[in-house]
Amino acid sequence: MNQLPNIDTEHFQTPDNATLFDSPASEHPPRILLLYGSLRQRSFSRLLIAEAARLLQAMGAETRVFDPSGLPLPDAEEPDHPKVVELRELAQWSEGMVWCSPERHGAMTGIMKAQIDWIPLSEGAVRPTQGKTLAVMQVCGGSQSFNVVNQLRVLGRWMRMVTIPNQSSVPKAFLEFDDSDRMKPSPYYDRVVDVMEELVKFTLLVRDRSDYLTDRYSERKESAEALSARVNQRSI
Repeated sequence: MNQLPNIDTEHFQTPDNATLFDSPASEHPPRILLLYGSLRQRSFSRLLIAEAARLLQAMGAETRVFDPSGLPLPDAEEPDHPKVVELRELAQWSEGMVWCSPERHGAMTGIMKAQIDWIPLSEGAVRPTQGKTLAVMQVCGGSQSFNVVNQLRVLGRWMRMVTIPNQSSVPKAFLEFDDSDRMKPSPYYDRVVDVMEELVKFTLLVRDRSDYLTDRYSERKESAEALSARVNQRSI
């Protein structure tokens, strides 16, 4: 430590296997919240989320799908609006999430972004998304694109989530679902299976260790009160 004069030794820790894997494994099913980004009557992001939910349930997970109908624009209503309360309670309940949006004008939809914006970075002493797993998907009206999943990854990082490596982008989504609104067999469907399988694995790996994984030197060093006073200075 003599070579690290800037380190506060009282709060410096060396990560170790014993602490990381000391937590007993939870026995309840992984809790996954799924969000989609379209209000169309035949929303392909909703249909893809429905397929994802079926797969997750088959893999032993408990799922909840949030319906964004009636969710107000961010800041247009108070946080006690019933749809906002519902979304935030589901975010607290979940141990992992799936986000799926259509691509519109080269980006995620406003409906998708509004849902994420209503989930606070912190609520009291709790960060609703920190340390939780995330899988990202998108549907395209035309050729395959990765604009939306890339943007969702940025938001996942900002929300301090563990975004899994795999992802799904379904081109010409209107061709990938049958008349019963079920996804047809294809390599795109197989990729969705891969993504959900990976999400469940990462959720099982992370959920009992998220507190330790997100424990930070800087936050141990600086108390919550001091941090709040600093970030709320008018000069910042």
